[in-house]
Amino acid sequence: MIFPLFRRRVRPGTISTLYGTIVAQARLPCFYREYRVPDTVNGRLDLLVLHLALVLDRLADESQLRELGQALFDHFCTDMDRNLREIGIGDLSVPKHMQRVGEAFYGRARAYRAGLARDGQQALVEALERNIYGQEGAANRAAAARLAVYMQGTVGELRVQPSSEVLAGRLTMPDPTAIVLVEDETFGTKD
Repeated sequence: MIFPLFRRRVRPGTISTLYGTIVAQARLPCFYREYRVPDTVNGRLDLLVLHLALVLDRLADESQLRELGQALFDHFCTDMDRNLREIGIGDLSVPKHMQRVGEAFYGRARAYRAGLARDGQQALVEALERNIYGQEGAANRAAAARLAVYMQGTVGELRVQPSSEVLAGRLTMPDPTAIVLVEDETFGTKD
């Protein structure tokens, strides 16, 4: 059929730019200092997965962005494969580790999606306590609640970004330092 020849192709530069934006956001020092995300390989991967899942959900909302979403996920997988090899994982073990990365991504994305879909924050906070903070989850309830508010703000900001901007490789996310603890232990944004 001739129509696929006229379909818009995703440019590799766009994918690299979007992925770079996601990685840069996930590596912001405030997540590790103020949000108390463990500054470990797993903690950094968890934040990358969190941000990637939010962006991929946004891309899945529009048919013209779905191909971009798939290309972005493929880029993530290639990056994870390369990182595993760089840290010394042998060629025979990489597929097993990649399977774990994939399971972690899909499990967390599903939990975050479910938490964001519910009214209130409790389900999302619990998902963050489990997946980001692990055994220290209960001790980091305030940080998890703050991260939940940040995620909700990110979803809102991603939702209003025009498709044309995203296709051009421009993606903006909120400033995580703008989310502050209010005295009654609820969360809001700085004015």
